[in-house]
Amino acid sequence: MRDEMIRLGQFLKLANLVETGAEAKPVIAEGLVQVNGEVETRRGRQLRVGDVVELRGQAARVSDTDATDDLPW
Repeated sequence: MRDEMIRLGQFLKLANLVETGAEAKPVIAEGLVQVNGEVETRRGRQLRVGDVVELRGQAARVSDTDATDDLPW
């Protein structure tokens, strides 16, 4: 991540949690996405470094480096 923040819909695609940006909209609207353990239904939600996004049992942490984290996947 190069900017300080990234929108949820963009991050889902960047993190390969969805195939396309168009796929992000319905999964977010249906309440299938969690940010930091809470359901998020706003596609434009601004994410910051350290936020964890989960979808269908997969998770990704917002990072500004290639640092490893303690996620099991």
